[in-house]
Amino acid sequence: MRQVIEDSTAAGRDGAGGRDASARRAEQREQRVSTGLLELERWLTDQIRQGIAGTKAAGHAHWDDVARRLVDAQAPGVAGAVARLGATLSGEDWPGRLLGEYGLLYLLTAAYRGRAGLPADLVRTVRSRIGFPVTREEVLAGAGVRDVWDVLGLRDEEQDRLIARRVWLRGRRTGRSALVLSFAPPGRPLDATLATGTAVDADLAFYAGAVPLRALVAARHAAPYAFTGPPPGTGPAAALGEVAAALAGDPWLESWPLVLSGVVPTRDGGADVRDGGADAGEAGWMLADASGEGLALHPGAGAPWTLVATSGGAPVTVAAEWTPWGLVPLTTWDEDGRTVVV
Repeated sequence: MRQVIEDSTAAGRDGAGGRDASARRAEQREQRVSTGLLELERWLTDQIRQGIAGTKAAGHAHWDDVARRLVDAQAPGVAGAVARLGATLSGEDWPGRLLGEYGLLYLLTAAYRGRAGLPADLVRTVRSRIGFPVTREEVLAGAGVRDVWDVLGLRDEEQDRLIARRVWLRGRRTGRSALVLSFAPPGRPLDATLATGTAVDADLAFYAGAVPLRALVAARHAAPYAFTGPPPGTGPAAALGEVAAALAGDPWLESWPLVLSGVVPTRDGGADVRDGGADAGEAGWMLADASGEGLALHPGAGAPWTLVATSGGAPVTVAAEWTPWGLVPLTTWDEDGRTVVV
């Protein structure tokens, strides 16, 4: 009996010791992140004070050292955002885009510094953007949202030496948008269980935050099936209102799913992409409704010839991914209601 008591006492000490060690590691990480973000805040202030005229000539090397220091500070989300700043240097309006990104980074550092006074959901968003991990088990432990989810479209792109697949869904009953992410090394197959143009009765578990968007499929209640005809959509003005509401909750959002109805792909006249036009000096593409209101396509998306051919000049419904630099069309539906990946 004495041996059993001694063993259980030792086990209790080991368990308490493990929890104490975990708490110390968490506290040390918070301190490292705080120090790293304070250094970033000072660096951003210096950039504005010195001016950005020479930034383009310096290229990506201008941010490499800053990104490395943020990795050392265990803030990988911010490090990745800094490393991607070089992508803002294309086009004539690069100074405006770069200053916008600097502003968002400064806002993130200020939000983390003042996190004690923020709502809990916004604090979770800030921590996620910085790069604090959330386990799959933690997400699945939350309440699931059951709906019939239409798979609006998907997009693959390289991210941190992996191929990231973003699958966009929208619930028929709830109207909620959801993003399901999967990753694979280049050359390896990605998850293909959520196919564009299908619907699935499933429970989704959302990552907590001010604007819950990313989700995991927690349970499926039936096999996916193909649906015919486009899902309900809105016009450009209402779509921008939807994006504005999302950005009010999470100003660091870089993508959001939209379904535009009654729009035609057409040439644009050349306003700035962030204002709904194309890069200055070059006519881009936009999706416009009958009133002439429209949203510009991302210059990097290329000419939407499949979309043009499907439309034939007639209004169509388009599922697209909004980004601060323009829309990326994903899917449309032909006159017979068949899904067309664009």
